[in-house]
Amino acid sequence: MAYLRNKSMEFLKRFEMPAKNPSEDAQRRWREAVGTLVKNRRRRFRMVPDLDKRSKAETQRRQIQEKLRVALYVQKAALQFIDAARKTEHPLPEIARQCGLSISAEELASVVRGKDAKSLRHHKGLDGIARKVNVSLADGVKSDDTGLRAEVYGTNQYTEKPPRTFWMYLWDASQDMTLMLLAFCAVISVVIGLATEGWPSGMYDGVGIMLTIFLVVMITAASDYRQSLQFRDLDNEKKKIDIHVTRDGYRQKVSIYDIVVGDIVHLSIGDQVPSDGLYIDGYSLLVDESSLSGESEPVNVSTANPFLLGGTKVQDGSARMLVTAVGMRTEWGNLMETLSQGGEDETPLQVKLNGVATIIGKIGLAFSVLTFTVLMARFLVSKAHAPGGLLRWRVADALSILNFFAVAVTIVVVAVPEGLPLAVTLSLAFAMKKLMQERALVRHLSACETMGSASCICTDKTGTLTTNHMVVEKVWASGAAQTVSTAKGFDQLKSSVSENFSMVLLEGVFHCSGSEIVRDKDGKTTIMGTPTETAILEFGLEVEKHMKVEHAGAKKLKVEPFNSVKKTMAVVVASPNAAGRPRAFLKGASEVVLQRCISVIDGTGGIEKLTEAKTKRVASAIDAFAGEALRTLCLAYQDVGTGNDIPSDGYTLIAVFGIKDPLRPSVREAVKTCHAAGINVRMVTGDNINTAKAIARECGILTDDGIAIEGPEFRVKSPDEMREIIPRIQVMARSLPLDKHTLVTNLRGMFNEVVAVTGDGTNDAPALHEADIGLAMGIAGTEVAKENADVIIMDDNFSTIINVAKWGRSVYINIQKFVQFQLTVNVVALMVNFVSASFTGSAPLTIVQLLWVNLIMDTLGALALATEPPNEAMMQRPPVGRGDNFITKVMWRNIIGQSIYQLIVLGVLLFRGKSLLQMNGAHADALLNTFIFNTFVLCQVFNEVNSREMEKINVFSGIFSSWIFSAVVGATVAFQVIIVELLGTFASTVHLSLRLWLISLLIGSVSLVIGAILKCIPVDSSNDSSDHHDGYQPIPTGPNAV
Repeated sequence: MAYLRNKSMEFLKRFEMPAKNPSEDAQRRWREAVGTLVKNRRRRFRMVPDLDKRSKAETQRRQIQEKLRVALYVQKAALQFIDAARKTEHPLPEIARQCGLSISAEELASVVRGKDAKSLRHHKGLDGIARKVNVSLADGVKSDDTGLRAEVYGTNQYTEKPPRTFWMYLWDASQDMTLMLLAFCAVISVVIGLATEGWPSGMYDGVGIMLTIFLVVMITAASDYRQSLQFRDLDNEKKKIDIHVTRDGYRQKVSIYDIVVGDIVHLSIGDQVPSDGLYIDGYSLLVDESSLSGESEPVNVSTANPFLLGGTKVQDGSARMLVTAVGMRTEWGNLMETLSQGGEDETPLQVKLNGVATIIGKIGLAFSVLTFTVLMARFLVSKAHAPGGLLRWRVADALSILNFFAVAVTIVVVAVPEGLPLAVTLSLAFAMKKLMQERALVRHLSACETMGSASCICTDKTGTLTTNHMVVEKVWASGAAQTVSTAKGFDQLKSSVSENFSMVLLEGVFHCSGSEIVRDKDGKTTIMGTPTETAILEFGLEVEKHMKVEHAGAKKLKVEPFNSVKKTMAVVVASPNAAGRPRAFLKGASEVVLQRCISVIDGTGGIEKLTEAKTKRVASAIDAFAGEALRTLCLAYQDVGTGNDIPSDGYTLIAVFGIKDPLRPSVREAVKTCHAAGINVRMVTGDNINTAKAIARECGILTDDGIAIEGPEFRVKSPDEMREIIPRIQVMARSLPLDKHTLVTNLRGMFNEVVAVTGDGTNDAPALHEADIGLAMGIAGTEVAKENADVIIMDDNFSTIINVAKWGRSVYINIQKFVQFQLTVNVVALMVNFVSASFTGSAPLTIVQLLWVNLIMDTLGALALATEPPNEAMMQRPPVGRGDNFITKVMWRNIIGQSIYQLIVLGVLLFRGKSLLQMNGAHADALLNTFIFNTFVLCQVFNEVNSREMEKINVFSGIFSSWIFSAVVGATVAFQVIIVELLGTFASTVHLSLRLWLISLLIGSVSLVIGAILKCIPVDSSNDSSDHHDGYQPIPTGPNAV
């Protein structure tokens, strides 16, 4: 036994695969290990990527990238490309002329696709292109014209494979080799039966098998098709990307798929460029074109180089763009066809269960061969002793041998658990659909599964733990702090500052901002931008309203957008308050800005030197704001004389803002749930450490034995110091994205943690990619962050992350329940048929009956047990650790206990059933076999209920919370009655009396009692895990687990 166990463990190592970014070698290794023992390759590997097709697609993608790289970066090739393009005629369709358009779609697309500066000059530059596509660069296209533009220039959609129909899934389900063999046997059976027994009795056995095969195929196809619809809904949700455009003179959000040629698109850091276009205006625009060309060096886009290609990413800056080509007329459209080839990577649980299914399949095949051998041996021995011996053969003998073969094939059908890996897909599809309803979009299948094992969550503060509805609560200006969230506070501020001060303040507030104040069709004012910027601009509007002053417009000469590394943004404007001379404004993290200031503006608008004493007073005000859990930002300015360069220091401090961002109401409870579930929550934020500590204490993250650390202090630690300090870190403030990446890497590498990380910015992409589960914010997150994430939290709420963890655990436990249930049926069905064949020369369960049992334990069992919703108890036990055994000792205890009970009962019925049940007469054998079949099925029904809880005695808790489970169990019982009482001719059953039905029910229900007794037997689960995260194994055993 030890030898077999070691061999099995060695074999299963070939099925170990990382949850994220698995190597092709690992993927091919487990496929080779599965070998040929697969009943239906088309269905078994339907949710597994085709590595050969993926490899071809990758080669094709690289070829397209190389062609683009040559066209974009090699000058000679680019010139040849341009010359060839100029020779091509582009006739203008009549409909285009009627719409006032004077350039064809092909000619317009070729300008940007080849970065053709000569052709652009030929068309009179940007303004000339705008005239030819009949659009105003200020007002954008008219909404009423979008349909006509889409007809002329195409839509911004890419060619996709048509979805698979139900008939395709029906065809896949019918490709099961064992079912084909049974169907062949059924046809032969009908032919021989009609020849020997005549019509209609000779056809019943064969037709019964064929009808059962049809039922199995139909139910399997229906289940698979339903899953595909769920995944299709998820895919459609993943593709929803909104972007800002100017239409009808107003800025508004539209889907990237609704963009048309002529649209004015607004781009900012982290956006994906939705189509090909021309740069109109903007600031410091850097674009990452690696997705198209493979070149990692970002490209500076400006009026000198105005070409923007669809599918590229904005790395820095902001801009407006005129759309010139959409959909399949862009190179990105051609690339998109290759990106989805080969399917999504399989999940670790799918791979593990393929290994389990392969081992069980080999055992089942061995039992099948043994059963056929025993049946044939007994038949030949009996034949040898009959008159005529082995030389006299009849048609009935051929029918018997055919039946032996069909029984052996049916045992393979039951023994090879094709449904194990597919049950993972079913459970994940169900969980992902439910999570989508709960505002979490799972982008990768494995993420939902892995999230159930998460032992640590590194979360942002702003917008995740807090509401992200920000308002300026306090302002430090002219030497004093004022509360400005009330009208009285504004009056106090007004009385303490002069008009000169207000003008400088307003100039800084409105011009040093990455957000924009826009008015919609109804004249309503809306601020488009981040919540922090919105809060400051709203404060500026209130200042204008209360102080009766307005900020003056100014031309921006240079803009340095905010990013999380610098923690500041800066702008140089031609200031009307400085007689049109350049003036620089700096805004950002309070400590950073304060260090770059040498003076401060007083209430009258005069400049005072920022002495050490005054610096301490400002720092005290910042700490006081932070102590009240307010985000702090400083605003400063400097007249730069000549030139547009942004100064590095020498600024004059204007004001300190204290911004209130309230804690989400559900966060405190969610953090408490995490701690109960063995999940450590760490806050990683760019905010002031005092603000971070105040928020962390309020929501329960920072405890007495935990520590808060700043990013600069953390990043200089040695590896040994990090190993010592990381377990106690609960808050990291003033951190850079690199600090978050370092923390995640060390948590995974040093401590073997399963880490989930939240992120919203472009610079968070490396940490999201490195983590076991990357969680991007749906509202505040950039497209770059979302693309690198595994799950998108649509409402940016920390509580939603807990729901993902809960559903992840539910998937894992549900699959364990299903495996426990299926292995019990496997063991009993194999042993009963083998033992019966050995001792009686016939199998008590016929082919039709075994196919029905297979349907119960495979498709219907998966549907019932793999789709149960999570319960609160799942979040009161530690997570599954890396390397934990999937089939635990608790499961083995339940499987072995239930199998022994069922084998004893069925064995007694098989050999002593007639006398015990007082069955006499010519039909006693048929009656006993029907009773054994009925009892066996009812034992499985009650064991299915038993499998709902692997450890708790009360298996009925929440049984009606899953209508699918109730429906499947009810349908199984109902159809069992129909098979026994109405379909006896086809299923080889006879009518059972009420007494026999009640005895069957009683024997089946004893499974519940046996299950309760088994759960009182304590199990040592210490060897189930290879690390300290013992997963679901160490839950309390015995009656205390009720």
